[in-house]
Amino acid sequence: MATEYGQGYGLDGGAGFPGSTERRHRLPAALRAPVEGRTWRELAHVLLGLPVGILMFTYAVTMVSLGAGLLVTFIGIPVLAVALAGCRGFGALERARARALLGMEVGEPEPLRMARRGAAVWMGAVLKSGVSWRALLYAVLQLPWAVFSFAVAVNVWVLGWGLLTYPLWFWALPMHAGPDGFQLYSDETRGIRLDNPFELTVTALVGLLFTIAAPWIVRALTMVDRLLVHGLLGPSRLASRVVELESDRGVVVDTAAADLRRIERDLHDGAQARLVALAMDLGLAKEKLQEDPRAAARMVDEAHGEVKTALQELRDLARGIHPAVLTDRGLDAALSSVASRCTVPVQVEVDLAERPAPAIEGIAYFTVSELLQNISKHARATWAGVEVWRTENRLMLQVVDNGVGGADVSRGSGLAGLVDRLDAVDGVLVVDSPAGGPTRVTAELPWRGAHVR
Repeated sequence: MATEYGQGYGLDGGAGFPGSTERRHRLPAALRAPVEGRTWRELAHVLLGLPVGILMFTYAVTMVSLGAGLLVTFIGIPVLAVALAGCRGFGALERARARALLGMEVGEPEPLRMARRGAAVWMGAVLKSGVSWRALLYAVLQLPWAVFSFAVAVNVWVLGWGLLTYPLWFWALPMHAGPDGFQLYSDETRGIRLDNPFELTVTALVGLLFTIAAPWIVRALTMVDRLLVHGLLGPSRLASRVVELESDRGVVVDTAAADLRRIERDLHDGAQARLVALAMDLGLAKEKLQEDPRAAARMVDEAHGEVKTALQELRDLARGIHPAVLTDRGLDAALSSVASRCTVPVQVEVDLAERPAPAIEGIAYFTVSELLQNISKHARATWAGVEVWRTENRLMLQVVDNGVGGADVSRGSGLAGLVDRLDAVDGVLVVDSPAGGPTRVTAELPWRGAHVR
């Protein structure tokens, strides 16, 4: 692994973490909310939702009703396709509005899949696309919610700011029989108006409460908007899963290709070169056997040493591909063998009642192996520990050391390669490595039982 604990891991006191550049405010969030830009953007989103909802609802209901009514003729199909295509366009508009006003990033849904060009193919693709029908459902559902959220937001904001500023403008109310102020109640004998200092103060305080609560009420309303946009206008779970699996497949292919190149390089530069030199030495020894038996014997002895070295290199290479001890005896013995070659004392604890699938077992072995190799090279630790256990349907690995710390996955290091390798099988790698240590790396893999070996 190329990443170093002291340098490559970035011992800069946690640079890059959000907390290092976070602004500190003197006012609490509740008092800042009414004047924050986010609040006004969310309010703008709610207010724009009503006219946009009316437009979408009118278009969707009119066009779909027209298309459904004309299905008895051929004209109904293209009209319905145009209606759904328009709803997809409104969906793109709503994603852009949510992105601009709510700061919400929604992925683009899957595009239309057409084997060839043509109007008939396009209409069929639009009608068969789930994205089109989800966009239609959004256009229908968004209006009633927009009416409700618009009414609530406007009333809460007007009531809050109106009552809060009441002491400034109550004198401007039309006068009735002499007194001024807002009239709460009136009958033939008496009336109640807000016109004395105590009533003005209480009214302003009530308005302050509504003004403080209004941003959070609007924020709660926009949460429903977020759910609607994400659930109906974003990519489906199946499409997202397909994209993720395609990405993981690419990672697996790239990793396998890199491993093959590494094996080829190790064979060419190591054992193969040593065997070629061995063959040349044995040839020279054969020529000298009659002329100088002692020199020939010396050369044979040197060749014997080269054979031992080549065999050791081949054993190391085979262990790097897939160690025999892992296949024969499982993770406990294999990890103990890896730990014995580490430069620091390593305590290994494996608590597994049964063995996982060979693929998961191999990834777990190489993950721990690379982490221990990293500790040997860069951690400057005096102790390390490895724990392996199963939690429900997950295989958990944890490697701890008391070295200098500062590990950082984001630096494109060997840890980043482990993240990609684990992600290819729906695994997770979490690194907790503050500057100065200790470092704790936790890996989580899906559990798959070893049914057939």
